Amino acid sequence: MVQTPSKKLTLEEFLELPETKPGSEYIDGRTIQKPMPKTRHSRLQSKLVTTVNEATEGARIAYAFPELRCTFGGRSLIPDIAILRWEHIKFDENDELVDDVLLAPNWTIEILSPEQSSNRVTGNILHCLKYGCQLGWLLDPDDRSVIVFQPNQQPQLFYNEDYLIMLPEIELNLSAKQIFDWLKM
Repeated sequence: MVQTPSKKLTLEEFLELPETKPGSEYIDGRTIQKPMPKTRHSRLQSKLVTTVNEATEGARIAYAFPELRCTFGGRSLIPDIAILRWEHIKFDENDELVDDVLLAPNWTIEILSPEQSSNRVTGNILHCLKYGCQLGWLLDPDDRSVIVFQPNQQPQLFYNEDYLIMLPEIELNLSAKQIFDWLKM
């Protein structure tokens, strides 16, 4: 991640700035640009978004958004995948999506890139949990592991055939191995 050296900004000042490619997050008065995703990251992100949406969209249970800006609790974060329960997705008078998401996702998924700080990414997941998120995953493609975070519980580490914890209403059975096997095409 690239941290822009400059004076501290307010959240309002940050939100007035033009978007960057890749996106920048606002954490503790600083603008921090996310790293550009590479192939493994993009593949896992795409497969997870598709898999979650296939299981949830038709029944209007939830929806997985890739790289969705979520602003809450004094931060503006862009999880690799933000899953919102259907009742938390805002629509306008024309039944179209409202652009600004001003709450924590119900489930946040981060895919660690080699140049990312695992502590900073973990900090973002913990921030989400503090503000109402019910589930966080941190995927590490290098060691094929997933750390699962839930409110008021110790994180759990999953490898191989371990089946991952889901939101209760999402009927998916995914093991760590199944997810990382997606890297083989």
